[in-house]
Amino acid sequence: MHDDRSITEHRLRRVLKERVKPAVHSRAVPLTVERWEAPGEPVPVAEGLAADYEPCAIGDPWGPAWGTTWFRVTGTVPADWAGRTVEAVLDLGFDRMMPGFQCEGLVHRADGGEVKALNPYNDWVRVADRAEGGEQLEWYVEAASNPVLVDHAATYEGDLPTSGDQPLYRLARMDLTVFETEVWELVQDLEVLYDLMSQLDTADARRSGILRALGAALDTLDLGDVPGTAAAARGCLARVLAAPASASAHRISAVGHAHIDSAWLWPLRETVRKVSRTASNMVNLMDQHPEFVFAMSQAQQLDWIKTYRPELFERVKKKIADGQFVPVGGMWVESDTNMVGGEAMARQFLYGKKFFLEEFGIETQNVWLPDSFGYTAAMPQIVKLSGSKWFLTQKISWSQVNRFPHHTFWWEGIDGTRVFTHFPPVDTYNSDLGGAQLAHAARNYREKGHGSRSLVPFGWGDGGGGPTREHLARARRQRDLEGSPKVRIERPDAFFEKARAEYEDAPVWAGELYLELHRGTYTSQAKTKQGNRRSESLLREAELWAATAAVRVAGYAYPYEDLERIWKTVLLHQFHDILPGSSIAWVHREARETYAAVREELRGITLAAQQALAGQGTEELVFNCAPHARRGVPAGGADRPAEAGEEPVTVEERHGGGHILANGRLLVEIDRRGLIVSVYDLEARREAVAPGTAANLLQIHPDFPNMWDAWDIDAFYRNRVTDLVELDRLEVTGSGPRSATVRVSRSFGRSAAVQQITLRAGAKTVDIVTEVDWHETEKFLKAAFPLDVKAERTASETQFGHVYRATHTNTSWEAAKFEICAHRWIHAEEPGWGVALLNDSTYGHDVTRDVRADGGQTTTVRLSLLRAPRYPDPETDQGSHTLRFSLAPGAGIGDAVREGHALNLPERVVRGAGPVAPLVTVDEDAVVVEAVKLAEDRSGDVIVRLYESRGGRARAVLTAGFPIADAVESDLLERPLAGSAVGVPTPEGRIPLVLRPFQIVTVRLHRA
Repeated sequence: MHDDRSITEHRLRRVLKERVKPAVHSRAVPLTVERWEAPGEPVPVAEGLAADYEPCAIGDPWGPAWGTTWFRVTGTVPADWAGRTVEAVLDLGFDRMMPGFQCEGLVHRADGGEVKALNPYNDWVRVADRAEGGEQLEWYVEAASNPVLVDHAATYEGDLPTSGDQPLYRLARMDLTVFETEVWELVQDLEVLYDLMSQLDTADARRSGILRALGAALDTLDLGDVPGTAAAARGCLARVLAAPASASAHRISAVGHAHIDSAWLWPLRETVRKVSRTASNMVNLMDQHPEFVFAMSQAQQLDWIKTYRPELFERVKKKIADGQFVPVGGMWVESDTNMVGGEAMARQFLYGKKFFLEEFGIETQNVWLPDSFGYTAAMPQIVKLSGSKWFLTQKISWSQVNRFPHHTFWWEGIDGTRVFTHFPPVDTYNSDLGGAQLAHAARNYREKGHGSRSLVPFGWGDGGGGPTREHLARARRQRDLEGSPKVRIERPDAFFEKARAEYEDAPVWAGELYLELHRGTYTSQAKTKQGNRRSESLLREAELWAATAAVRVAGYAYPYEDLERIWKTVLLHQFHDILPGSSIAWVHREARETYAAVREELRGITLAAQQALAGQGTEELVFNCAPHARRGVPAGGADRPAEAGEEPVTVEERHGGGHILANGRLLVEIDRRGLIVSVYDLEARREAVAPGTAANLLQIHPDFPNMWDAWDIDAFYRNRVTDLVELDRLEVTGSGPRSATVRVSRSFGRSAAVQQITLRAGAKTVDIVTEVDWHETEKFLKAAFPLDVKAERTASETQFGHVYRATHTNTSWEAAKFEICAHRWIHAEEPGWGVALLNDSTYGHDVTRDVRADGGQTTTVRLSLLRAPRYPDPETDQGSHTLRFSLAPGAGIGDAVREGHALNLPERVVRGAGPVAPLVTVDEDAVVVEAVKLAEDRSGDVIVRLYESRGGRARAVLTAGFPIADAVESDLLERPLAGSAVGVPTPEGRIPLVLRPFQIVTVRLHRA
């Protein structure tokens, strides 16, 4: 037989595009359209309905960037359409290729209730299944003119003050039409079969059978009367659509989804509307398709619906009760997991799961994080302690170098906890359920022979929109179709139960899930990251002192509502495009303003509690909220600091220029260039700085990654580096027995940096405050510390512990980690001696090593201070920054933990009557108290969260500084946990603890 395959395929594509799809909506009658431009920010629905509307015509331009235009649409169903299915087609001027990234609309009835949303692939509204004729139509479309910002070019459209005022869209179509059901079904038949055929081998008989059936259908179809011949054409396809799948076909659990970034190329206020638009469409789709299941993560987004669209929220609650609308994820938002602090990660689950429990009575079991940029090795334990069982991610498929070896596996965290994990082989969280994607999922699945199923999240995402009726049509046709995986729409938990049952002995992946991409997110938007770190620290302080005051001071009221509200604000800003610095300028401008407000409010809460505890008096009391004692002030207490007994700090001129600082523990040499050329540990008689090098060396690199500006740094940035050694000024600005400071000023490019290098009496840290006036473009600023340490690996602080990473590049896996994330410290050591590099708001680091001519090894640790990408915010990091970091020679892991907390949790001085005893104490430094607060249920119980910080076994005694009736180990939601870490308290309130390495323990202290 002659090969006419390409001719038939080309014929099908043209007929579908030019004849069949346009025939789905026939007999178009124009609707009457009027418009009203809302001034400024979006207005309440009632205001939009009551506005003065003006005439509008198809083709009219509308919508400046970030504007809202209200359209009033009216019309009458023609009498001769009686008995027909009638829909309106409302096209705002959509670009079909960019759902979620452009204009969108929400249709309201005249009474203000939602009808459904309008998106590029969802531009229809059903008027009647069987029209009577004469029906009057009146709708109001709230249309958002969001600018398209996806081309990765620098643009000032990403913030309201800098965006243009010219219309971005033209109204394309506003018609009443007859919906031709049989034509629509024919479109679905043709597309499913064509997609399936395209994935089959040309020698496969199944492919030829489909091709012949498609040819017959096209021959049967009268292009002059598509509605009249669609049923006959469908008849030609019935046999090939009825052929069942093979018994061994891959099984796909399809879960409706709309990944909605809580902010990204749009501000938070627009996400509120995106969420409502998407949820409105989903409940409508559920009404029409009872088999449809839709999973929605992020409690914050459901809370927005509750707050701003209460009518819609009641519809959502009904669908949740029916089992169609499925809350997943268990977190307040789909947060970043690299940089979020340990306690904040716990609160993501506490407040997320608490919301689902209180609003819907649902205990979510799975953690749904498809799009975050890598996953901390602390996550499995946090997941388990939250009461969840499963973990899902997708983003690891984006790794550039190494293909992840599993799709279904046990993920093991730093403490040994394992969580059953799935990584969908479809390699997208926005599947269209097309034949190409399903075939890829089946081919790509790495557990063949052990497992047989995978999960596919389907629906338009990123900007929202969700599944459509076309997606459900594809699922129905591919439920049991020869040549295709078997598709079943079901809830995520149903998939996980089946996957675990068939593959209980799945392989184990230990450690972090490092994304080999988007490494620049550890550094971009420094002030957003700084705001997050400081907010986390301030929340710790506020809760500690407020809890202490609530227990100790009569009449002091614990600020439950304020603290929960602030926590939720901070958690929202940990979303995986806000904290990583990958959102538009509007988002980060608002984040800076929000963090400033949070700072002031938390300082007020903290001061009020401290003053209540200190009482009336004039004595200067130092409040120490760090988990370790310092200057004689106990952890979690307040007192006068101990009298200084340390050697005074001395300053000398250095031969050849520069200065020498000494305090009896360290001797620090700063050369005439203002660089640290020696940090000598006098106690260990060890030099920290590698010979012939200089520490605290600022270096600048070009920074122009191949694609994702704010997200990425590519390894080739290292090929060019400029050492910033030119000096403007070097001077001693502070010299006394308690401390000495050398001030170093430099200029480079269009920027300047002033560094203050300080040595304090009794300290084993060199403290550096760096003020940068940053005005570079596409540059990367680092601070280098070449250490005389032979370190095979470094330890980086992560949530509730630390993670080790190799310093070598033996394999592609190690080489890919050329930029890494650390929280408050990174530590390098050889047996018996190490060095920690501490910071107050920096997350990005890199570590390299070299062997010197003398045979020694130099391990260079660098902090990533600032970047200057142009997209999506062209002014990223421009302006003034203050960054603090410290070098701690001779430090072990325990020292790094202690000094890291000390740097991030400064002392507070308050005048009062006398000392304040800690509310709780722990007698083992390896056991760190992470949080002290009152219980969420407002019982007055005290919650203490602590963890083993050094990676070893620990025995400790937790002592309550108030009468207790009992001590109970709890989960993150403060519910009793069947554990063995917490012993029976003594009558004196002493509670024995036994912790395994990195174990997190939450103790609920019932007050007597």
